[in-house]
Amino acid sequence: MKLFHAPFLTALVAASTMAGCDRGPAPADADRPETALEFPLPDRPVSELGRNEFSTETQRDSVDEARKVMDFAQITPGMTVADIGAGEGYYTVRLAQRVGQDGRVLAQDIDQEALQRLGQRVEKERLDNVSIKLGGIDDPRLPENSFDRVFMVHMYHEVTEPYAFLWRLWPSLKAGGKAIVVDVDRPTDQHGIDPFLLKCEFEQVGFELETFRDSPELAGYYAEFRRAATRPEPGAIKPCKGAAAKSAKVSAAK
Repeated sequence: MKLFHAPFLTALVAASTMAGCDRGPAPADADRPETALEFPLPDRPVSELGRNEFSTETQRDSVDEARKVMDFAQITPGMTVADIGAGEGYYTVRLAQRVGQDGRVLAQDIDQEALQRLGQRVEKERLDNVSIKLGGIDDPRLPENSFDRVFMVHMYHEVTEPYAFLWRLWPSLKAGGKAIVVDVDRPTDQHGIDPFLLKCEFEQVGFELETFRDSPELAGYYAEFRRAATRPEPGAIKPCKGAAAKSAKVSAAK
């Protein structure tokens, strides 16, 4: 069952108008991959890689985190799902158990060492329905029309090229597929992202917010996006203004 928080979604609609998605000249940056240059940079900071507020999987299971997220996302046996930013595989192994042998899980990360450790874990636990793939900072490198759900749990704020990344993720969803984000409402350089800004960035590349849940039990929120009918050309994408989104949030709350 979908749960919409009406006041929040009403405010999000206002924020989408006020978020001031103004396209400006992209600063020259020799560190950007060539494949990202046709896309705008985010008009906000990006968190450093590697922080994990949950020191152990036992702690995460103590609040029933993965089960709640999978229930929200309506994960059932036989589904094909992707775990982006899989890391040590907390969600990967639990998704593999939930989708069963008739389902598939693709675990993706940009950290080769983390993927090596995850590969050892997958082999040790005999998770035959799991595949592992190295991603890029501007491209998740997912096959088209393949996934019922794509998970991005406490990692989206670390994506340095969010517009290119999401634009290339868009085709990977099947008809009716959903992109799932679990994150925290705080500044993007503090390992979180304002949900109004999150919505604006997803909308710019052809997604629509379908479900939002404030989830104290997840120490953050759950957001679910569907693929819109079309996605814009890269040159038409306008970076969302983080400061304007924050201002819109305050105005909408009054």
